Amino acid sequence: MKILVANNAGFCFGVKRAVEKAYDQLNNKDGKNTYTYGDLIHNPQVVSDLEGKGIKSIKKIENLTKNDRIIIRTHGISEKIYNNLKEKKIELIDMTCPFVKRVQKIVNGYYKKGYCIIIIGDKNHPEVIGVNGWCNDSAFVVKSVDDAKILPHLNKACVVAQTTITQEMWDDILDILNKKVDELISFNTICDATHKRQKSAEELSKEVDIMIVIGGKNSSNTQKLKKICESNCKNTIQIESAGEIDINTFRDVDIVGITAGASTPDYLIEEVIKKIMGTRKEDSNE
Repeated sequence: MKILVANNAGFCFGVKRAVEKAYDQLNNKDGKNTYTYGDLIHNPQVVSDLEGKGIKSIKKIENLTKNDRIIIRTHGISEKIYNNLKEKKIELIDMTCPFVKRVQKIVNGYYKKGYCIIIIGDKNHPEVIGVNGWCNDSAFVVKSVDDAKILPHLNKACVVAQTTITQEMWDDILDILNKKVDELISFNTICDATHKRQKSAEELSKEVDIMIVIGGKNSSNTQKLKKICESNCKNTIQIESAGEIDINTFRDVDIVGITAGASTPDYLIEEVIKKIMGTRKEDSNE
């Protein structure tokens, strides 16, 4: 049995940077309490480990004081919350993904210029909620071609993408928006790491008997990976950890493919490989 791991799998730059910074704070002995605003990343194992070591996730800032510091999660936050934290003189460690930060700046800039803002993505995702907060929560958020079709006619609009959507989703919806808006300025803000991860997962899923997608159940980019892999390999399974693996699944399987979402640490990928290898005596090929 061969085990093939996608060329681009696991932590992206922004997530790795945020996680390393959070763990660095565990060595900070200045007496301040450290929190993250919302889950730092969409990985329950990492979030749970940080909480166990003293860095808890919070959803409200009202009770924070000058003796606290807060880490802004990779998904970013709204302008209002950002300014409120500044006004309270809370120490901020801004770990907003650079790609997400760029989207926020685009949205804020064009909103101030009088453009309607359109975000292609999931209105309930923390990244989209945060980005929408940089245009006074006025954006049209569309997740499908059907959503785009029911938008009102607009004179001028700026459209951006949630950084983890698929290229196909962007292309299909943009085609509709071009017919609905007189002056449409578009920024394809799907991050490069997302595109590469999706592309390598797509290619690998065509070559294997079973495809394993490792990532948090609430991770948008992991869900997209699963959908892409399923289009090529019907035997696609999403798991969060090796503990979810049923070893009987790998009987009579010759080639196993593995990919992982942007919030999945390397050690979880390695644990999955070891668990699968334990089902056969044969060598794996990574």
